[in-house]
Amino acid sequence: MSEILPALPEDWETTRATLHAYAQAIGVVPRAHAAAHPKWWHVSLTVQPDGLVTEDMALPDGGTFNVRLDLKSHAVVVEAGDGRSTALSMTEGATGTQMGDRVIAAVAELGLEGDYNREKFEDEDPREYDPAAGEAFLQAVNTVNEVFEQHRASLSGDVGPVQLWPHGFDLATEWFGTRVEKYEEEGQVTEYPSQLNLGFFPGSERPYFYSNPWPFEGDKLTSEPLPHGAQWHTEDWEGSILYYDQLQGDPDAATKLAEYARAVFDLAAPTLTAE
Repeated sequence: MSEILPALPEDWETTRATLHAYAQAIGVVPRAHAAAHPKWWHVSLTVQPDGLVTEDMALPDGGTFNVRLDLKSHAVVVEAGDGRSTALSMTEGATGTQMGDRVIAAVAELGLEGDYNREKFEDEDPREYDPAAGEAFLQAVNTVNEVFEQHRASLSGDVGPVQLWPHGFDLATEWFGTRVEKYEEEGQVTEYPSQLNLGFFPGSERPYFYSNPWPFEGDKLTSEPLPHGAQWHTEDWEGSILYYDQLQGDPDAATKLAEYARAVFDLAAPTLTAE
């Protein structure tokens, strides 16, 4: 694993928005064809050395296929287990609508039809993609993914996978506590488990890492210091934040990110555990 988090280019947001749009185009395929998961994990993408990929899905002939954002060949690739493959370039300026149409057409060539939620990807804005920016993000997301995987492996209890969500384009994992919150609406009581996420949001003017407990016991947490420049965050959303540029280029970035994740967990977990 590279310990270095590379600096993302100044115009990174242009490429990030393109990847986000194309991830949403990809995401409609597992929504239609993957085995449904109650927490919607089936619609997410996982990090691989060459990019971001859906889970394997069944084909009518008994084989499988997946769809990936390939950040080495700079294409959306629809690929079956028997070697059939369609590569759709990300450098040609295709809109979200055009890429979604092309992905669906490539899936149809494998013999599948589905009820695709086109609202997820329909967008007529032309998209620009810089291969160098895509490769920098690939290095970053692989490093972050490995830190997150190591962190989740250190936790006991119910822990979700590390996954990238197409709708928000953030990489995250969740630990579920034993505390339960109950809500009553129209006479019906619903129970929700407490949870603590750990994520990487590469968008906005300043990409950042986050780790947010729910419920958020601000009176017990916000007075506690966090390492490596991380801060508690209470505007718009509640949790903690560590900006990407505070670690980029640091030879100890992976270690510091892991220490941030562990510090928030050690502080928050007691507030998310049933007494």
